[in-house]
Amino acid sequence: MTIIHPAEYLIGLVNELRKLPHETEWAEFKVNNYDPQKIGEYISALSNAAALNGKAFGYLVWGGIEDGTQAIVGTTFSPPRMAKVGNEELENWLLRLLSPQNQLSFFEVNVDGKQVVLLEIERAFRHPVQFQNQEFIRVGSYKKKLRDFPEKERALWRIFDQTPFEDGIAAERIADGDVLKLLDYPAYFDLMDLPLPESREGVLHALADDEIIVAADAGGWNITNLGAILFAKRLSDFRSLRRKAMRIICYRGNSRIETIKEQMNDKGYASGFEELIAAINNLLPSNEEIKQALRKTVPVYPELAVRELVVNALIHQDFFLTGSGPMVEIFDDRMEISNPGKPLVATERFLDTSPPKSRNETLASLMRRMGICEERGGSGIDKVVFQTEFYQLPAPLFEMAGETTRTILFAPRPLTRMDKADRVRACYLHACLKYVNREYLTNSSLRERFGIAPKNSATASRYIKEALGMGKIVPYDPTAGSKIMKYVPPWWAAPDAGDA
Repeated sequence: MTIIHPAEYLIGLVNELRKLPHETEWAEFKVNNYDPQKIGEYISALSNAAALNGKAFGYLVWGGIEDGTQAIVGTTFSPPRMAKVGNEELENWLLRLLSPQNQLSFFEVNVDGKQVVLLEIERAFRHPVQFQNQEFIRVGSYKKKLRDFPEKERALWRIFDQTPFEDGIAAERIADGDVLKLLDYPAYFDLMDLPLPESREGVLHALADDEIIVAADAGGWNITNLGAILFAKRLSDFRSLRRKAMRIICYRGNSRIETIKEQMNDKGYASGFEELIAAINNLLPSNEEIKQALRKTVPVYPELAVRELVVNALIHQDFFLTGSGPMVEIFDDRMEISNPGKPLVATERFLDTSPPKSRNETLASLMRRMGICEERGGSGIDKVVFQTEFYQLPAPLFEMAGETTRTILFAPRPLTRMDKADRVRACYLHACLKYVNREYLTNSSLRERFGIAPKNSATASRYIKEALGMGKIVPYDPTAGSKIMKYVPPWWAAPDAGDA
């Protein structure tokens, strides 16, 4: 957590660690050993050992313990903010050589009148942590190269394969009152349409039932990643999640050269969702319509489409990709909604009849129960495409950019200003939308989608021909006459094609 631990917490933590057996694999005591190379290797070893032992953190403690009495010896190790490797701060040097860069936190505390420095190391996720391209592990009280212990390496990879993000721990050993300070628990009961319990114990047990929190071994509660990401009062209070807050950036013009406004929605995804949508809508351009002498402000982008895409970005992101989070970027001619992580299905199959795939199923399931995301378990992309067709906007674009999934909604543009790529994409998504509703693309349906007058059916035929030429649609029955020809997406006869 990025909140400052009080001295009492740190003293209690050190005292708890000093009671552990000497061979504990996820905690190590030193006295004055200040060798940056060895520290980096210990970080790798303790991080990997923490994952192997089901701990949220590993610990390296300077201050030592006296054999037999377990008394604190104290340390002369320089305060972390003053320690240097050459001209570089120790912490920056360590992070630069670690891969992936997991979270490190140094703390100083006085225990029994002796100076102690505590390094809290986040557990490994998805991949073993390396230092200078070498993976280490703890075997009993010894630091070893992971490659020399293949059985531990196999066990570690099994853990990575089996542990979803939601089950991880965002904060350990939190007291009852601090749990209620960190989490917006009234929002949980409100969104779940449950009465708020009268006692603190009732609140905590209800949160535990949905694994928002879990009981800690040494007393208190562990706040799960699921609980923190959904109900944190401030995501920045949780060190591993502070980069997962949704960023909203509004630019001047159609490029990223000049930023008009940037803001971060620091609340949990569930408790802060409506506030997030309101913040986005406040930055979106709008038009005024006059109906029956009344003026009405209408957003350029359908609100339902925006909501669906924002919740998709939150739910389907790869939380294990550090250093990046979901983002909404607003330009004069478009808005881009992106999230870290490659999609689990090909982008051209987002609107499909195949069962949906979710990277974070527990998160998605709980948000469905709260009515925030698509209840029938789909991605809501059909709603997005329907809304853009209803308002005759250019078709949305789904794309991958490196390790990022991005959806682009385009501002209103007349058909005469849409290029071939716009038209072909619109035809393809129109065919997909029709097919998932057990209907077909026809000349008539495409005219309606583009707002083409019936007398200009030849224009629609030309657009169909463009999409056929690009392989984006195929005839449902190639032997049918031209006037009754129906079209489907190319995957209609091969439902398993394109799955990723």
